[in-house]
Amino acid sequence: MEKKNIDWSNIGFGYIQTDYRYVSNFKDGKWDEGTLSTDPNVVLNECAGVLQYAQTVFEGLKAYTTVDGKTVTFRPDLNAERLAQSAARLEMPVFPKERFIEAVKQVVKANEAFVPPYGTGATLYLRPYIFGTNPVIGVKPATEYQFRILCTPVGPYFKGGAKPLTIKVSDFDRAAPNGTGHIKAGLNYAMSLHAIVTAHNEGFDENLYLDPKTRTKVEETGGANFLFVTKDNKVVTPKSNSILPSITRRSLVQVAREYLGLEAEEREITLEEVKDFAECGLCGTAAVISPVGKIVDHGREIAFPSGMEKMGPVTTKLRETLTGIQMGTIKAPEGWIVNID
Repeated sequence: MEKKNIDWSNIGFGYIQTDYRYVSNFKDGKWDEGTLSTDPNVVLNECAGVLQYAQTVFEGLKAYTTVDGKTVTFRPDLNAERLAQSAARLEMPVFPKERFIEAVKQVVKANEAFVPPYGTGATLYLRPYIFGTNPVIGVKPATEYQFRILCTPVGPYFKGGAKPLTIKVSDFDRAAPNGTGHIKAGLNYAMSLHAIVTAHNEGFDENLYLDPKTRTKVEETGGANFLFVTKDNKVVTPKSNSILPSITRRSLVQVAREYLGLEAEEREITLEEVKDFAECGLCGTAAVISPVGKIVDHGREIAFPSGMEKMGPVTTKLRETLTGIQMGTIKAPEGWIVNID
């Protein structure tokens, strides 16, 4: 298929309207058949549940052009499962896993001209989401919902290389101990906006959130999980019931064990022990791993030996291996790569 006339190597990480999106509506206790639509607009009643009580959940995944010219997506089954967990937590209907994967395939196939060519550093980002649509004035779940998938081509998250970030230990709590921190709900991100704007105004790239109960343990940032590397090359990630189960982080842990032969564990990590790690990264769909060079805890600087100039050696190998799997230059574990037929 002929690609759109886009300067792929110079697009940013933002929204570019594409030709098709997937839409399915839930009414009278069931989802309709769903369809592709050319209309990018959503028309809602002024009292729609999503507008009144923020009843919305979402996902994020990508489609790629591999080295041999195929169009693929990465582990959409896990996105389907996580969206289902998020919906159930907010008393929303679950969109079936098989239909989710099929909808992803339909959207990517219909917008294949927007899937960036191999080697440009760009990808097609997909955003599946569900929201309450019928009027709700009393505090209760909506009874009607819409499931949509939009997509947009995006450029590389880092232009000119992955420069290590400087982050601060936040004074704000990201989630309550028994709240919604473990699901991908829009409300989690809404409450993080003030904290991230505050961090940016103070000269930091991101926040490190501590556990809200004791404020002694590392949780995550506003939109990514942490990954640390010990001085003897063990990969360690925080364990908590109030952080999002990142698909990228879970994939990187498996890559560390099965491809790089490294020890990897998920456990509670205290802020006090962070100074003893050799490398630190933030895991997410957008950049795979964003390196962290320095963490500032109310004036006390924790500088990682990997430095402020480039990504550390272990996180570099992890990123290169996972992106190689996604782009088809490295053989993937069974089921990780889904071809768009």
